[in-house]
Amino acid sequence: MSRGCPLGRGMPVLACLAALLAGAASPAFAGEPTECGVDGGPFAIAFPLDHVKKAIADKSLTVLVVGAGSSQLPGPNGPPNSYPAKMQQALSRKLPGVQVNVATDVKSKRTAADMVKTLPAELAQTRPALMLWQTATVDAMQAVDPDQFSQALDKGIRKARAAGADVMFINPQYSPRTESMIALGVYVENMRWVAVQQEVPVFDRFSLMKAWSDQGTFDLYSPTKKLDMAEKVHDCIGRLLADLVLEAAKPTPPTDNK
Repeated sequence: MSRGCPLGRGMPVLACLAALLAGAASPAFAGEPTECGVDGGPFAIAFPLDHVKKAIADKSLTVLVVGAGSSQLPGPNGPPNSYPAKMQQALSRKLPGVQVNVATDVKSKRTAADMVKTLPAELAQTRPALMLWQTATVDAMQAVDPDQFSQALDKGIRKARAAGADVMFINPQYSPRTESMIALGVYVENMRWVAVQQEVPVFDRFSLMKAWSDQGTFDLYSPTKKLDMAEKVHDCIGRLLADLVLEAAKPTPPTDNK
């Protein structure tokens, strides 16, 4: 998985992005249960998560998930079956001896700018090593100016880093039922550009779910058994997110100067 590009050190931005997208396929997704498997990619852009690496070494990892409605599931069993809880379970299994806590700041109908307004209080209360930021769907639905959307992302990254947290983006979920009604593409691309420029990892949920739909892994169109299917999707996303977090927090290999 790609460890980032030397932006500003001789590599053009377009070439850097191309290298990232070509090299950031899915090694971290290997070995997952069959129902999570998918051909193709890439489904992630990875950069190092230094605060996460230190938190793991200190045996206490706190993650804050900031998101809108698609970060949760309805009903009394929704919270334990949503991807934040599934990610916590997966991280706990993969990090024996490390206390893992995943907190959530998840509310419906919030744009990226709305989330930025409440970030300082949430970050001060939670003090996470990592902020997972799921956004863009509401911005697309409200036709927020893409430049303003990108500016909100930049501002949120600065606030999180000032609070001592790494940042990882989660882009919108894919739905064939709404694909023709919501123009998500420009916001997905803007998230990628901001991520490369700010060296922020991205979990490409949109492309991953589209691949699941195209390959018949999950029937994202049929309304039948919708909640059961949604729980399976959240379970896969939670486990794959845990893999990406751990991949990005691996110690940097020593440089051979010989």
